[in-house]
Amino acid sequence: MRGQQVKKVVVIGGGITGLATAYYLQKEIKEENLPIQLKLVEASHRLGGKIQTLIKDGYVIEKGPDSFVPQNSSPITLAKEIGIHDTLVSSAWGKSFVIAGGELYPMPGGSIIGIPTQIAPFITTNLFSLTGKMRAAADFILPRSPVTDDQSLGKFFRRRMGDEVVDNLIEPLLTGIYAGDIDQLSLMSTFPELHHIEQKHRSLIAGIKKAASQTENEQKDGRFLTFSNGLQSLVDGVEVALGPQTINKGMKVSHIYKEAEQGYTIEFTNGHTLDADSVVITTPHHSLQSMFPSCPFMNYLKEMPATSVATVAMGFDQSAIRKNMDGNEFIVSRNSDYSITACTWTHKKWPHSAPDGKVLLRCYLGKSGDETIVDLSDDQIEQIVLEDLGKIVDLEGKPDFTVVTRYKDSMPQYTVGHKERTKALYQNLEEKLPGVFIAGSSFEGLGIPECIEQGEKVVRKVMQYMQ
Repeated sequence: MRGQQVKKVVVIGGGITGLATAYYLQKEIKEENLPIQLKLVEASHRLGGKIQTLIKDGYVIEKGPDSFVPQNSSPITLAKEIGIHDTLVSSAWGKSFVIAGGELYPMPGGSIIGIPTQIAPFITTNLFSLTGKMRAAADFILPRSPVTDDQSLGKFFRRRMGDEVVDNLIEPLLTGIYAGDIDQLSLMSTFPELHHIEQKHRSLIAGIKKAASQTENEQKDGRFLTFSNGLQSLVDGVEVALGPQTINKGMKVSHIYKEAEQGYTIEFTNGHTLDADSVVITTPHHSLQSMFPSCPFMNYLKEMPATSVATVAMGFDQSAIRKNMDGNEFIVSRNSDYSITACTWTHKKWPHSAPDGKVLLRCYLGKSGDETIVDLSDDQIEQIVLEDLGKIVDLEGKPDFTVVTRYKDSMPQYTVGHKERTKALYQNLEEKLPGVFIAGSSFEGLGIPECIEQGEKVVRKVMQYMQ
């Protein structure tokens, strides 16, 4: 450690990345008995960012993400650390459907990101025409992609599988993850493993099938995990572990200044300031840029796109659903006349989320090129969702309640070249703002596991810097 005087580390942003960063930093400080003072500052009056659970009348309603994949252990490890591992629950098994051209089709069995790994379900599905199936089968004979650097997801998938499979299955699946335009999103920043599979096996289908068979025991049945009281449990547990002396809410950063000799001064909109030897910023990219107005290498962050999305949770009495769906969820292709992009029958996927005799549906709105719907009133959004649902199931009456949640400019878009731009940003920070580190969904992964991993990674960087 640089001398023995007390050093100060400030983590800016109380989403899951910032929480994981602060938690593992605090753990390191305590275990090594380090002379470091830690502060976590959050602009709003709650922690968790997009993670937010509402418990209402026996319902467990997620207003943001609802789960994570068990194949990535970082959330499970964190849950064990804070003592809530015993509240983990798995999603119930159920069919998934696709709406294409206004019709509801079962999702072909064995599909991974829309790529078939089982031939029979793909051949027999009515989701694709014979021409579309034959075009997808060309993947077995097409040469490897000649592109050696980055390319769009759309370009990559369309070349391998053809437009019909992409438009009817792959695109709506990826929209559910990234809420973006796959013809703009970066392959190397979202699914670089697919590029490696294609380069190794030539055929994407054959390569994914082989990779899936090798990890079959690990992947089990493809179910997801959450907590019985919602993902907010993870946020609340970390907040308790950090303690009130570490956390400052309602403090929005206006600027960060590098001191002439060493360290930084953080200025807040309420006039307060904090000094820091190291600063970790986990906020969205657009607010990051505004904190350093005199750093031109961050200017590109102003142009980095982000889409707006909304979720609509509705509770019904079971008798209100006159035509039940034999499945847990459906996604919607762009060639269908629907405003919603997906819908989860939450009470089926997560049986703990609704009281007996009740139904909980959660619909998703907002995609690249169609984001104005997010700005409509709650009543207008509710009506749109009910009309869409009415085309699929026979609804009787109004819902018992509707919860509309909007996330404006909240889904960062990793467009082609994102990985290289991020790498350059890291290098500029190291050279021009030593001791300042960044992490979060704007950079190396949107999911909860990826954000926690970024937090762990940045802790190692901070500790190395503070030596």
